Amino acid sequence: MSGVLLADRYMSPMTEGDLDEVAAIEKIAYEFPWSRGNFGDSLRNGYFGVCLRHVTGTLIGYCVLMPVVDEMHLLNLCVTPAAQGAGAGLALLREAVRITRAEKLEGLLLEVRPSNHRAIRLYERFGFASIGRRKNYYPARHRSREDAIVMRFSFASEGADGAA
Repeated sequence: MSGVLLADRYMSPMTEGDLDEVAAIEKIAYEFPWSRGNFGDSLRNGYFGVCLRHVTGTLIGYCVLMPVVDEMHLLNLCVTPAAQGAGAGLALLREAVRITRAEKLEGLLLEVRPSNHRAIRLYERFGFASIGRRKNYYPARHRSREDAIVMRFSFASEGADGAA
Protein backbone atom coordinates (compact mmCIF):
# COMPACT_ATOMS: atom_id res chain seq x y z
CA MET A 1 0.00 0.00 0.00
CA SER A 2 1.50 3.30 -1.05
CA GLY A 3 -0.12 6.70 -0.56
CA VAL A 4 -3.68 6.64 -1.95
CA LEU A 5 -5.20 10.07 -2.74
CA LEU A 6 -8.87 10.55 -1.77
CA ALA A 7 -9.94 14.08 -2.82
CA ASP A 8 -8.46 16.17 0.01
CA ARG A 9 -7.01 13.22 1.97
CA TYR A 10 -4.60 10.37 1.44
CA MET A 11 -3.80 7.07 3.10
CA SER A 12 -0.42 5.53 3.66
CA PRO A 13 1.08 2.72 5.72
CA MET A 14 1.72 3.62 9.36
CA THR A 15 5.45 3.77 10.13
CA GLU A 16 7.56 4.28 13.23
CA GLY A 17 7.83 7.95 12.17
CA ASP A 18 4.04 8.39 12.55
CA LEU A 19 3.82 7.10 16.10
CA ASP A 20 4.25 10.38 18.01
CA GLU A 21 1.32 11.89 16.07
CA VAL A 22 -0.75 8.72 16.37
CA ALA A 23 -0.19 8.53 20.14
CA ALA A 24 -1.05 12.23 20.53
CA ILE A 25 -4.42 11.76 18.77
CA GLU A 26 -5.07 8.58 20.73
CA LYS A 27 -4.66 10.52 24.02
CA ILE A 28 -7.09 13.20 22.87
CA ALA A 29 -9.71 10.78 21.53
CA TYR A 30 -9.82 8.10 24.22
CA GLU A 31 -10.11 8.03 27.97
CA PHE A 32 -8.04 4.81 28.03
CA PRO A 33 -5.64 5.26 25.10
CA TRP A 34 -3.13 2.86 23.62
CA SER A 35 0.44 3.89 24.35
CA ARG A 36 3.01 4.76 21.69
CA GLY A 37 4.61 1.44 22.62
CA ASN A 38 1.39 -0.46 21.83
CA PHE A 39 1.43 0.97 18.31
CA GLY A 40 5.15 0.29 17.89
CA ASP A 41 4.72 -3.30 19.06
CA SER A 42 1.88 -3.77 16.57
CA LEU A 43 4.04 -2.61 13.67
CA ARG A 44 7.00 -4.73 14.78
CA ASN A 45 4.70 -7.77 14.98
CA GLY A 46 3.67 -7.35 11.36
CA TYR A 47 0.20 -5.90 11.90
CA PHE A 48 -1.16 -3.48 9.32
CA GLY A 49 -1.22 0.18 10.32
CA VAL A 50 -2.89 2.79 8.13
CA CYS A 51 -2.68 6.58 8.45
CA LEU A 52 -5.22 8.95 6.93
CA ARG A 53 -3.89 12.47 6.36
CA HIS A 54 -5.25 15.70 4.98
CA VAL A 55 -3.35 16.84 1.86
CA THR A 56 -1.63 19.37 4.13
CA GLY A 57 -0.01 16.41 5.91
CA THR A 58 -2.08 16.68 9.09
CA LEU A 59 -2.96 13.29 10.55
CA ILE A 60 -6.76 12.85 10.59
CA GLY A 61 -7.06 9.22 11.66
CA TYR A 62 -5.57 5.76 11.65
CA CYS A 63 -6.33 2.11 12.12
CA VAL A 64 -4.46 -1.04 13.12
CA LEU A 65 -5.35 -4.48 11.75
CA MET A 66 -4.15 -7.91 12.87
CA PRO A 67 -4.56 -11.00 10.69
CA VAL A 68 -5.84 -13.97 12.70
CA VAL A 69 -6.23 -17.36 10.99
CA ASP A 70 -8.92 -16.69 8.34
CA GLU A 71 -10.05 -13.15 9.23
CA MET A 72 -8.73 -9.71 10.08
CA HIS A 73 -9.17 -8.17 13.53
CA LEU A 74 -9.61 -4.39 13.59
CA LEU A 75 -7.75 -3.57 16.80
CA ASN A 76 -7.96 0.21 16.71
CA LEU A 77 -9.69 2.79 14.55
CA CYS A 78 -9.52 6.42 15.51
CA VAL A 79 -10.41 9.73 13.90
CA THR A 80 -9.28 12.95 15.53
CA PRO A 81 -12.31 14.59 17.19
CA ALA A 82 -12.05 17.68 14.95
CA ALA A 83 -12.43 15.50 11.81
CA GLN A 84 -15.22 13.21 13.01
CA GLY A 85 -18.44 13.15 11.00
CA ALA A 86 -16.74 13.98 7.68
CA GLY A 87 -16.26 10.47 6.28
CA ALA A 88 -12.79 9.69 7.64
CA GLY A 89 -13.99 6.68 9.64
CA LEU A 90 -15.79 5.32 6.59
CA ALA A 91 -12.65 5.79 4.46
CA LEU A 92 -10.57 3.90 7.03
CA LEU A 93 -13.12 1.07 7.16
CA ARG A 94 -13.04 0.79 3.37
CA GLU A 95 -9.24 0.58 3.48
CA ALA A 96 -9.44 -2.08 6.20
CA VAL A 97 -11.74 -4.13 3.96
CA ARG A 98 -9.43 -3.62 0.97
CA ILE A 99 -6.45 -4.89 2.98
CA THR A 100 -8.48 -7.82 4.33
CA ARG A 101 -9.46 -8.82 0.80
CA ALA A 102 -5.89 -8.41 -0.46
CA GLU A 103 -4.80 -10.82 2.28
CA LYS A 104 -7.52 -13.24 1.09
CA LEU A 105 -9.23 -13.32 4.48
CA GLU A 106 -12.94 -13.99 4.97
CA GLY A 107 -14.04 -11.03 7.06
CA LEU A 108 -13.28 -8.35 9.58
CA LEU A 109 -13.88 -8.60 13.33
CA LEU A 110 -13.87 -5.82 15.95
CA GLU A 111 -14.88 -4.95 19.50
CA VAL A 112 -16.61 -1.69 20.39
CA ARG A 113 -17.83 -0.20 23.66
CA PRO A 114 -21.64 -0.26 24.01
CA SER A 115 -21.34 3.39 25.13
CA ASN A 116 -19.69 4.37 21.80
CA HIS A 117 -22.97 4.95 19.95
CA ARG A 118 -21.38 6.93 17.13
CA ALA A 119 -18.95 4.12 16.28
CA ILE A 120 -21.67 1.48 16.51
CA ARG A 121 -23.83 3.45 14.04
CA LEU A 122 -20.86 3.74 11.65
CA TYR A 123 -20.13 0.01 11.84
CA GLU A 124 -23.79 -0.96 11.37
CA ARG A 125 -24.18 1.43 8.44
CA PHE A 126 -21.10 -0.12 6.86
CA GLY A 127 -22.54 -3.62 7.21
CA PHE A 128 -21.07 -4.99 10.43
CA ALA A 129 -23.37 -7.24 12.47
CA SER A 130 -23.26 -7.81 16.21
CA ILE A 131 -22.22 -11.41 16.90
CA GLY A 132 -21.61 -11.42 20.64
CA ARG A 133 -20.42 -9.69 23.75
CA ARG A 134 -17.21 -9.85 25.76
CA LYS A 135 -17.96 -9.26 29.43
CA ASN A 136 -15.80 -6.77 31.35
CA TYR A 137 -13.54 -6.20 28.32
CA TYR A 138 -12.72 -2.49 28.61
CA PRO A 139 -11.53 -0.42 31.57
CA ALA A 140 -14.12 2.13 32.70
CA ARG A 141 -13.93 5.17 34.94
CA HIS A 142 -17.27 5.02 36.78
CA ARG A 143 -17.55 1.26 37.02
CA SER A 144 -14.95 -1.42 37.18
CA ARG A 145 -15.18 -2.58 33.54
CA GLU A 146 -17.33 -2.15 30.42
CA ASP A 147 -18.43 -4.95 28.11
CA ALA A 148 -17.50 -5.04 24.43
CA ILE A 149 -19.89 -5.67 21.58
CA VAL A 150 -18.23 -8.02 19.09
CA MET A 151 -19.06 -7.14 15.49
CA ARG A 152 -18.18 -8.88 12.24
CA PHE A 153 -18.16 -7.79 8.63
CA SER A 154 -18.46 -10.68 6.22
CA PHE A 155 -17.82 -10.26 2.51
CA ALA A 156 -20.92 -12.37 1.85
CA SER A 157 -23.13 -9.75 3.56
CA GLU A 158 -21.68 -6.40 2.50
CA GLY A 159 -23.96 -3.42 3.13
CA ALA A 160 -24.67 -0.53 0.80
CA ASP A 161 -21.90 1.57 2.34
CA GLY A 162 -19.42 -1.30 2.48
CA ALA A 163 -16.50 -1.52 0.11
CA ALA A 164 -18.34 -3.65 -2.43
